[in-house]
Amino acid sequence: MLNGKKMDKEPITKDGLEKLKKELENLKNIERPKIVEAISEARSHGDLKENAEYHAAKEQQAKIEGRVLSINDTIARANVIDVTKLDNNGKVVFGSTITVEDLETNKKIKYKLVGKDEADISKNFIFFQSPIGKALIGKNCNDMISVNTPSGERNFEILKVDYI
Repeated sequence: MLNGKKMDKEPITKDGLEKLKKELENLKNIERPKIVEAISEARSHGDLKENAEYHAAKEQQAKIEGRVLSINDTIARANVIDVTKLDNNGKVVFGSTITVEDLETNKKIKYKLVGKDEADISKNFIFFQSPIGKALIGKNCNDMISVNTPSGERNFEILKVDYI
């Protein structure tokens, strides 16, 4: 427990954890020194009350520090799931890659179920707690699922489950 909050483990893929560690390293070793320099430069321009550069740099610094804290928290609670080490029994689990067919359009879509920091809809990496993620978890190949999305109900058939 920290500040009255329960410290739940955060599921994350091996790749996702590596990506977070690289982002953290970049923030600490490159972005943070740059912003400290920008603040120092802006400070040298005099009156801080009306110094837009200074205020913008301080705001950027707050964003960087917030992200550093967030990444450190996620890493501390990380529960790395390596699906390549699991027996593929065809069940949809965190980290698996699922090929589904949209029953309305007959379009095949491949999704990977990931943690919140890895989710990227442009890559079809979906958060396992999202509506589609929740509908998929625990299902098997050839199962039908129905998902309520902002654009209405969508129905899918699970064609393939990969642990890659």
